[in-house]
Amino acid sequence: MLPYATAVSNRYAPFVTWSLIAVNVLVFLYQLGLPKPELELFLRNYGLVPSLFFHPQWTPELGVQGGSFVPVVTNIFLHGSLLHLLFNMWTLFIFGPAIEDRLGGMRFFVYYMLCGIGASLAHAYVNATSTIPVLGASGAIAGIMGAYLRLFPLARMLVIIPIFFIPLFFEVYAAVFIGIWFLMQLIGGLTDLFTGVSAVNGGIAWWAHIGGFVAGWILIDFVRLKPNAYRPYYRDEGIHGFLPDGRREGKGPWL
Repeated sequence: MLPYATAVSNRYAPFVTWSLIAVNVLVFLYQLGLPKPELELFLRNYGLVPSLFFHPQWTPELGVQGGSFVPVVTNIFLHGSLLHLLFNMWTLFIFGPAIEDRLGGMRFFVYYMLCGIGASLAHAYVNATSTIPVLGASGAIAGIMGAYLRLFPLARMLVIIPIFFIPLFFEVYAAVFIGIWFLMQLIGGLTDLFTGVSAVNGGIAWWAHIGGFVAGWILIDFVRLKPNAYRPYYRDEGIHGFLPDGRREGKGPWL
């Protein structure tokens, strides 16, 4: 199930969201230009290697300097493959503009980075012995999804469900889509935790997603603009019969 569109309206162009997408793409292009040995060293230096924090005595074997906080931040802008990059940037493109519109550009950027840092720390704590670099914006984007669930649970979304390579489009509540997504992360994370299998070995850093989502869910109350500090919405701002918060007309009071 892939997100395709959302009915939440935006008044302002999401320049920060677009800028984050551009930076991620540029960093990935830089990665593609590195020879393989240099790329591996680059990812070990700027990807998040949990053991460098919890087992600094292993750093000589890994060939990098341990104890630095820098990878907790820089890993948010790195990606392991083109598909990894495309999926993350598409999800940010779908959910980011509405949250940026409600927070404002600077607040949104700070919020995005805090969610990414929360995701990094959660992954590092659960996978403290891992020597494999973890990278990707998905933890920060999970935080954006957490905020979206808090602000627009009844917003309508269009999602794609491929059936035998045929894309079928369905309209669902944001709470349904995000709720199913988060449940999948919990199942994956708990399975890895109780089986002793590192999340990274399976290619998905479940606990980074969980940590980012929880961080976003909690932090949105501290960074969102209060109703009296935010401009009023007008009914004609809805998209194709939807209210500005993404609900259909006549579905009860505004959230």
